[in-house]
Amino acid sequence: MTNLRVIDLEEDNSEERFLSSLLETGFAVLRNHPLDPVLVKSIYKHWMAFFLSSEKEHFSYDKKTQDGFFSLSDAESAKGQQEKDLKEYFHFYTWGRCPQDLREELLLYLNSALDFAVTLLSWIDRYLKDQAIGDRKQSLADMVLDSQLNLLRILRYPPIRGDENAFRAAPHEDINLITILPMSDSMGLEILDQNNSWVPIKGDCDHLIVNIGDMLHEITAGIFPSATHRVLSPTGSSMNYSRMSLPLFVHPRPNVVLSDRHTAASYLNERLNDLGVV
Repeated sequence: MTNLRVIDLEEDNSEERFLSSLLETGFAVLRNHPLDPVLVKSIYKHWMAFFLSSEKEHFSYDKKTQDGFFSLSDAESAKGQQEKDLKEYFHFYTWGRCPQDLREELLLYLNSALDFAVTLLSWIDRYLKDQAIGDRKQSLADMVLDSQLNLLRILRYPPIRGDENAFRAAPHEDINLITILPMSDSMGLEILDQNNSWVPIKGDCDHLIVNIGDMLHEITAGIFPSATHRVLSPTGSSMNYSRMSLPLFVHPRPNVVLSDRHTAASYLNERLNDLGVV
């Protein structure tokens, strides 16, 4: 695989192409999606100012609830990695803490992204039903209904001084069902393909990335694979600039049964322990 193909959602076969990309790579890149890129840019602008201010120190994250600000020293370490990722971020839940003047934009984006995520999950549901895969009593779309665990993470990767490790985010897989991620305006995100080669994800700023998380991998016994990905630290003049990112991690309700081994709650708790943030 040299690069992920971009899927135009206005084309007649977009659902089929979306599913094919997920089945093959665990990722898909979409254009003409319903999320507003102007809103995303506004969120980046306002949260960059937040991260550069002392206000963030008043929102230090709560280990029990996992909402709030994670500093560079608080940042997670990818499973199996010793060094922390080079990032600071804020965890926003609809019920959680947030600077009041920044909440409205986040809610507007989060609600739109969740609506779109439900549509995408319904496409996956339809495929699983058509292929007679599994014997689930509940659809994926139903699993996320009224979930209080859907997490919007506002991320800032700071400029690189030159003495850090090679990763802004070390190789990892996401925990959740699917992740909705606006394309960044700077390079660095790569996925590990079936040939064990790292492939950069390329696209325009108004494109959207969707990837499978470990919970969907667990539910489908790997039919929909959770793909390993990483964010490389930049080189050259790009080292002097921050990189913003806005992943939405779509989670089922805690009592949802993923497999014979796990509920959503047991799986999440296991992985948070692996990340060293609880």
